Amino acid sequence: MFTVGPVQENAFLLRRDGGTHALLVDPGEEASKLLGAIEALGVTLDAILLTHCHFDHVGAVAPVAAATGAPVYCPEIEVPILQDIMAYVPWPGFGPFASHDPEHTVAGGERLQLAGYDIDVLFTPGHSPGHVVYAIAEEGEPTMLFSGDVLFQSSVGRTDLPGGDHPTLMASIATLLDRFDDDAVVHPGHMGLTTLGAERAHNPFLAELAQP
Repeated sequence: MFTVGPVQENAFLLRRDGGTHALLVDPGEEASKLLGAIEALGVTLDAILLTHCHFDHVGAVAPVAAATGAPVYCPEIEVPILQDIMAYVPWPGFGPFASHDPEHTVAGGERLQLAGYDIDVLFTPGHSPGHVVYAIAEEGEPTMLFSGDVLFQSSVGRTDLPGGDHPTLMASIATLLDRFDDDAVVHPGHMGLTTLGAERAHNPFLAELAQP
């Protein structure tokens, strides 16, 4: 996990133990840092996976893709944002970020096979219209959820940006809680790692999901 940029976004570089192929989730900024890690590991980057296209999650997509040749998987609803990032930056002082045309799109329901992983793509709108979560379930291991800005430690994604909707976000979180065990490890777009069980028990925003 690399926490990058002024918004402190988490980018995740993952590979199997000793593996030579890797994936990068949500390269938000500081392309040189991410490329340096890829080079230091001596891995081939097989894909760049995007949970959503807010600028703090995609700012380094273009330079990393150009340097590695890795294809980009983008939520299909949000492709226009990736193609014109600066037009969608809501506040001054961020960027400039180079835009990118993604090689692939995802909408939820896909199963990707990349870098030796089987990855389920889950449609989880609410924070943004096309948001997805990437789930990796390995036998005997807790599921890994790369959750973008859906769920955080003791918090949830904001819904006051264009396309956000709080009831929709809560419904998306409910689907994660219903589908995965409490030991599933949440790799969020901001703040530290957590588990679904910890958030079910202690996240004040999830209390409304427990109401009949």
